[in-house]
Amino acid sequence: MELLDLSRFCMRLGDSCLIMAHRQSEMCSKGPFLEEDIAQTNLGLDLLGQAEALLIYAAELEGKGRTADDLVYKRPERGFYNFMLAEQPNTDFAFAVVRQYIMTLYLSRVYETLAKVDDETLSGIAAKAVKEIAYHQRHLGMWIKRLGEGTEESHERIQTAINELWMFVGELYEEDELDLKMQEAGYAISGEAMKAYLMANISSHLTEVTLSVPKSVYMTTGSKKGIHTEYLGYILAEMQYLQRAYPDAKW
Repeated sequence: MELLDLSRFCMRLGDSCLIMAHRQSEMCSKGPFLEEDIAQTNLGLDLLGQAEALLIYAAELEGKGRTADDLVYKRPERGFYNFMLAEQPNTDFAFAVVRQYIMTLYLSRVYETLAKVDDETLSGIAAKAVKEIAYHQRHLGMWIKRLGEGTEESHERIQTAINELWMFVGELYEEDELDLKMQEAGYAISGEAMKAYLMANISSHLTEVTLSVPKSVYMTTGSKKGIHTEYLGYILAEMQYLQRAYPDAKW
């Protein structure tokens, strides 16, 4: 396996964690109550730490003298490879919970696989992340249950979030040439295995709380080629403003 392939793989994963962390940061002061407000912010900090570690390693493997900061602040929108699901807005609390819950299921399987690879740096990042994501999964799963079994309004809101976000789930098990290379090297599971894992876990959990999985929904693709929804541009405009206004400034 070539180092550039591993760099791209780490960059993809790091991008999704980074954008998820940004969305979680937007939840600060917007939780339904104080304790949950702090919890949501802490989820974002975990994801930011994972993103930083992955992007530092991606830059190192790339060997072009770039840093993690360069990757975050100086790439254009088409140069980011996060999943479209990660960039979807916090329409309401239910949308934030559903988006993060599905992504967390995906990340748990990814990190479990990476924790077993021979690469000490990547397996170390994954071993730490597995513990963090396990908590995320429990916490967000609790909210799926609480909203699904709560009031008529909370049930309706979370089912609406599931219905509207479902079109972005297909990318989580889509495969391209890089995915196949990483599978061959033992760094990733197959798209079919990921799909089976996601569908089994999501369907089981939703059924328990009288929620349903949407049927026959068109699945979007393209983020692995740098194609995104309109929302990523707004995120990057906010995230990169200072570096764009004052290039290479030092604080």
